[in-house]
Amino acid sequence: MPEHTDAIALLKADHRKVEALFEAFEKAGDSKRKRDIVQEICTELKVHTMIEEEIFYPALRGKIEDDMLDEAYVEHDGAKVLVNELQNAFPDEQYYDAKVTVLAEEIKHHVAEEERPSEGMFAQARKTDVDLVALRDEMLARKQELMAKAGEKPLPAAKPSTLKLIAA
Repeated sequence: MPEHTDAIALLKADHRKVEALFEAFEKAGDSKRKRDIVQEICTELKVHTMIEEEIFYPALRGKIEDDMLDEAYVEHDGAKVLVNELQNAFPDEQYYDAKVTVLAEEIKHHVAEEERPSEGMFAQARKTDVDLVALRDEMLARKQELMAKAGEKPLPAAKPSTLKLIAA
């Protein structure tokens, strides 16, 4: 039995891990440590984003506010740009620390929207008929697969979101 009680607990655990990594980055003194932390942040965010976009968000489409899901995809796209830049950058490069800071701020905003009590995505998801335990199992299996691949080689850049243009 997985340690996380449901899909939301799994995602929240990911959020806490990335927050701790951003805090560790702020305290890191040398360039090698900074780069190692940023690489871990990038891997965690890519995997997290992929399981949300492949499994969690589609399961909620039509069951929670579509605008909230659409915004989440767009927020992911913004973060992916910085993640991809940081994966190929070094701490001595101009704007490196600034990019990490902006990425941390973007993630903090995104997490706050997902976790907002009563109105956030997670609160809305809990009010649906979606089986969050079964979803957790599917997400955990995919996460383990992606993390194993990340250990072998860098993950490919996450695909751009598949937002649909809605004609007025």
